[in-house]
Amino acid sequence: MLRFIIPIIIVLFLELYTFLSVRTLTSNKFILIGFWIVTIIVYGIFFYQMSFAQRQGRFSISTGYAIGLALTFLVPKLFIFAILFIEDIFRFFASLFNYFQHNGMTIGESIPSRRKFISQLALGIAAIPFAGFLYGIFQGRYNYKVIKHTMFFDDLPAAFDGYKLTQISDIHSGSFDNKEKIEYAVDLINEQKSDVILFTGDIVNAVAEEMHPWIDTFKRLEAKDGLYSILGNHDYGFYAYQDQKDIDENHKKMEKVHEAIGFDLLLNDKRTLERNGEKLHILGVENWGASRHFPKRGSLCKAAAEVTDGEFNILLSHDPSHFDYKEMEIRTAEKEDPAVITDEPNIINFEKKIQLTLAGHTHGMQFGIEIPFLNLKWSPVKYRYPRWAGLYEEAGKYLHVNRGFGVLAFPGRVGIWPEITVIELKKRKNVA
Repeated sequence: MLRFIIPIIIVLFLELYTFLSVRTLTSNKFILIGFWIVTIIVYGIFFYQMSFAQRQGRFSISTGYAIGLALTFLVPKLFIFAILFIEDIFRFFASLFNYFQHNGMTIGESIPSRRKFISQLALGIAAIPFAGFLYGIFQGRYNYKVIKHTMFFDDLPAAFDGYKLTQISDIHSGSFDNKEKIEYAVDLINEQKSDVILFTGDIVNAVAEEMHPWIDTFKRLEAKDGLYSILGNHDYGFYAYQDQKDIDENHKKMEKVHEAIGFDLLLNDKRTLERNGEKLHILGVENWGASRHFPKRGSLCKAAAEVTDGEFNILLSHDPSHFDYKEMEIRTAEKEDPAVITDEPNIINFEKKIQLTLAGHTHGMQFGIEIPFLNLKWSPVKYRYPRWAGLYEEAGKYLHVNRGFGVLAFPGRVGIWPEITVIELKKRKNVA
């Protein structure tokens, strides 16, 4: 209970400052009473839906919209608070000056009134994120962007020069509510006409059944060299079930879902593509990340067991922290997950070269700022995952983190749009 006290106090401060701003502009009792009625309704819906989700062990679409409603009303009030708090600092020092400058003035008389202009400014600025969140919920979540990269490698087999792959990640079908928009996105993927489609995990929010209404839509995906996939942390059923039998049953259902769509599900395994006698390996590991909160079933050693030196490898690994983690804290006991792997090497230091790793997981937090021509890219998620979106390189190995296809919890995207990644592989020409 104590952990909720600080957030509740913060929310109360935000609501109080917003109320003070509104009261500066109007003394209409109906508006002022209406403010608190709306506030109570919004938070009432939020807490009811969150308690319902906790009982069900999963997020429903209605829970997502309750979260979206609460954030849409709450986040703009951070701006109101910041502006009015700065004004209150000036009012505090002005009241001290007035009190000591004018003899006989009471403390109440010495405090300057809140300026109407400042309250108008605060509400005006707050309207910007308010509108942004509304756009993110109703339009931004479907604002699919095709992001293209051309990558050059010295050791790419010549037969695969110009090879094109499409990566999608974090479908989270349990949050879908618009079939027309999803069908549009699937068609957009097919329009890229890539040689292969690679999916990097989290096809559902919690259970395999969430994907059943969408199988016919996604089975339309096509690529001449096939579709390959892996599991993400949400695909194991751990967020819905406690009993190992239920978790195992969900896993079987999940395998059937991937098969029905046409995905070749890689569970610490590899597939080899051949052209003109040359090979390119696609490796896929189960979920593995540095956080102790997520499943650790991935084994790069198993997936790459038959890979020999000098071959070109593309790895699918859901969590980008797998790429370069340095230290980790593992508290997951084997009795909680018999398949846990605690000695997994990071990809950079792995004994066999993995030229390109594809990951997802972060969603770019579904909130941030990206202005390509200014080379500006920021999201709060960077403080948890330093490699959170786009291309990264270290020690001659590359990581691409996809911003995600769907949404989770917050039912929208603000500034970080859903991504379809297209990567063209090129062989670097040696210049004499």
